[in-house]
Amino acid sequence: MTAHHNDTISTGVSDFLLNCFVTSPSWQLWLSLPLSFLFLLAMGANALLLVTIQLEASLHQPMYYLLSFLSLLDIVLCLTVIPKVLAILWFDLRPISFSACFLQMYIMNCFLAMESCTFTVMAFDRYIAICHPLRYQSIITDQFVVKAALFILARNIFISLPIPIFSAQLHYCGRNVIENCICANMSVSRLSCDDVTINRLYQFAGGWTLLGSDLVLIFVSYTLILRTVLRLKAEGAVAKALSTCGSHFILILFFSTILLVLVITNLARERIPPDVPILLNILHHLIPPALNPIVCGVRTKGIKQGIQNLLKSL
Repeated sequence: MTAHHNDTISTGVSDFLLNCFVTSPSWQLWLSLPLSFLFLLAMGANALLLVTIQLEASLHQPMYYLLSFLSLLDIVLCLTVIPKVLAILWFDLRPISFSACFLQMYIMNCFLAMESCTFTVMAFDRYIAICHPLRYQSIITDQFVVKAALFILARNIFISLPIPIFSAQLHYCGRNVIENCICANMSVSRLSCDDVTINRLYQFAGGWTLLGSDLVLIFVSYTLILRTVLRLKAEGAVAKALSTCGSHFILILFFSTILLVLVITNLARERIPPDVPILLNILHHLIPPALNPIVCGVRTKGIKQGIQNLLKSL
């Protein structure tokens, strides 16, 4: 038994252990309750939104297709991360196989970037709707949504691919405990005996190129929208324009504030208990997916009506 164990260590690691909230095991169970609730809420609300948009003919429009796309991304992100976290909190199922870990890492990086890209397309949609309303029907067509979706997929599938590949090619020669609930790139590559500078640089450059360029484009769209809105003289026009952007803007705020908090906590790692960034990382995969469909449902008349019709027909 001992010989075999040593052999595994010398040739490398075959699986990892996810070490969740080590410093405070007592609140694992308490934490699992709100996490489970948010998880069920996210899955239920996104599924309801998808079904409503699918069944309600009046919602077969580009803007709602983009919302459906966002819901699909949210569902996949949630399923990639949360069931494993709950399995750790409830049953202490901490081992995760090598391949499962790198697959999780890839999906997280790829799908978060896709969400960010989807928000950019939505910002463009709002920009055309408010700044060029007469050309909206001719620019934002179903073909536009298909092309946008293909662009979102292609851009992020390929740019995110090197992240798990670089990590998987590192040599892991003994330490296999990931100080995290999820297979985040840096938490994993930190365990290797190799130099991880390339991983760090690629993650940093890739992240800032993708998320950074998206945030800049979203900011530009909203600046142009505000400029147009402030010029509107008609009674109630400003309120109407802002309300069409409101829900989209709230979604972006959820998404970017949590990302910002993550960046800050990682930079200030020494001063913050290690469990805080870990918890924020999990919440980033839970709070936007749980709240996005609710914000859309509450703020978008078409969706609200669609959900009511769906519930009546049941």
